[in-house]
Amino acid sequence: MTINYSERIPNNVDLANDRTLQRALEHWQPRFLDWWREMGPNAFSSADVYLRTATGVDAQGWATYGSVKMPDYRWGIFLAEPAPERTIGFGDNFGQPAWQQVPGELRSQFRRIIVTQGDTEPASVEQQHLLGLTCPSLYDLRNLFQVNVEEGRHLWAMVYLLHAYFGRDGREEAEEMLARHSGDADKPRILGTFNEPINDWLSFFMFTYFTDRDGKFQLKSLAESGLDPLARTCRFMLTEEAHHMFVGETGVGRVVKRTLEAMKELGSDDPAAVRAQGAVDLPTIQRYMNFWFTSSLDLFGSEVSSNAASSFANGIKGRPDEAQYQDHICSEASYELETPQGKEAVSLRNAMNEVLRNAYIKDCEIGVKRWNMQISRAGFDFQLRLPSPRFRRAIGAWANAPTDPQGKAISREEFERNMAGWIPSQDDRAFVMSLMQRVVEPGKMAGWIAPPDRGINNLPVDYEYVKLN
Repeated sequence: MTINYSERIPNNVDLANDRTLQRALEHWQPRFLDWWREMGPNAFSSADVYLRTATGVDAQGWATYGSVKMPDYRWGIFLAEPAPERTIGFGDNFGQPAWQQVPGELRSQFRRIIVTQGDTEPASVEQQHLLGLTCPSLYDLRNLFQVNVEEGRHLWAMVYLLHAYFGRDGREEAEEMLARHSGDADKPRILGTFNEPINDWLSFFMFTYFTDRDGKFQLKSLAESGLDPLARTCRFMLTEEAHHMFVGETGVGRVVKRTLEAMKELGSDDPAAVRAQGAVDLPTIQRYMNFWFTSSLDLFGSEVSSNAASSFANGIKGRPDEAQYQDHICSEASYELETPQGKEAVSLRNAMNEVLRNAYIKDCEIGVKRWNMQISRAGFDFQLRLPSPRFRRAIGAWANAPTDPQGKAISREEFERNMAGWIPSQDDRAFVMSLMQRVVEPGKMAGWIAPPDRGINNLPVDYEYVKLN
């Protein structure tokens, strides 16, 4: 399915033949551009950036590269190719034809889930608003901007669904997405993690590794939806989400690599000595992991959730890769949960958030193993570890339960006394910020991060990925 780039709003949903919808989206577009100019990476509006743009949604067309000024980036509406005679793959409507319109009785549930997903997309752009000013290299600056423009397009994806399938309510929700802002005292973003500031690049790499991975699993669940336009939208979004997680995994890996080089130069793993060498010590990297991983865990919601059960039963939101399971209805199945009071068996439908969270945790462990292999090969006895999913939770059975990072129950006093050593302290954040010195000479890297193994799209690492005018 090719994308028509001659349109004011590039799309592959035949927008030209729906004049009412086209006019509504063209009315929203200037507001989006105003938001981008105000809340996006606005110090770089005149820069030529080597960006990837979709020209089709098949394997050949979804990634075309070229230099573009970000305000001229062609955001649009792209749905994956339809699956012929697709049926609903789970819940009480299992086996029935997938919906092409929103069932009236499910309208509010679908709207809420689309708005919540859509709200995260501009939020992350806002969180990363000033990061370009302290970029460690042009390679990293370009990757930041690629993430930013794709988050902008993912906002367009959800706004299209709201406009196309929810009438006036949808149009009003789309307006509200541009009225809320990350960290705003009066109108914050819906989910707490998306109100956390991202002031340094270590936080950015952690966010793209852990929080964008939550996005991957939410999109994989919605890609199973019985509402076919939502499923197709999310299937295409997943192709772009993979790059965001790549930026996170390789970014953290490069920070670890440079730290290991500094430790070898020093012949010591002493954190103070490593910091004096201009690198981020491994215990600080662990504390940043503890913060962003636990923040992202809460995005999945409570372990026991009637909303999750209803979404599954009604065919709104399935499990990632639903085809791997034998039981797609789950009306009789149970799930054993660990709670502060002990083990508890609950209906599997009610535990769908926890099924999703556990799949996410296993996926997170893959990158952590790779980082630990780097440390082991360098000859150092240190392991980065994901904290327990019981630690520092604000939602669900373990909300506000005092545990250490291994999940062991401790006193409230001990929990509060030790927290400064478990997540980044003010001193940690100040030290990391002190390293954030802008480097924009092609091929050069800041001293706290190693170069990437390869450049983008077979170009060399020292290519001028961003031409600053």
